[in-house]
Amino acid sequence: MNGDSGEGIDRLAFAMRLRRMTAEFNRIAHEFAHQHGLHPTDVQALMKIFDATSPITPSRLAEQLNLTSGAVTACLDRLERAGHIRRVRDVHDRRVVHLHYLDAAQEFAAVFFRPLGHSTDKVLRRFSPEELRTVAAFLDAMNEELDVLRAAPGSH
Repeated sequence: MNGDSGEGIDRLAFAMRLRRMTAEFNRIAHEFAHQHGLHPTDVQALMKIFDATSPITPSRLAEQLNLTSGAVTACLDRLERAGHIRRVRDVHDRRVVHLHYLDAAQEFAAVFFRPLGHSTDKVLRRFSPEELRTVAAFLDAMNEELDVLRAAPGSH
């Protein structure tokens, strides 16, 4: 079996391409973290905090990164000391802490994402808007399925 789904797409080769791209993103993130004296998990945490549509809590961050509360606390301590984040208590419920990205972290993120953005722009220019809509729909559907898979009992 060649992994063909019956529609002209070799699933195994497609999966290999996705794994290669993921591995390259991870390698770039690891190198960036190392160059800046951070753990790779710190960079992942910064991305989660930055991408959150509203301020995220440490417990939600721990859940998203699959970390223990102690590990996420150590990560947040490092990020706070480095001037990337700030912990702010909720005004209505002082037990709740929200994580905020600081201006210094935004420039830090720009250093990381600028080269990726340039590479992405070069690739985007190779495809038609219709093709890009298809790719975006695939990536959205893949992420939805990965969320379901991760949430399934026994999956982690």
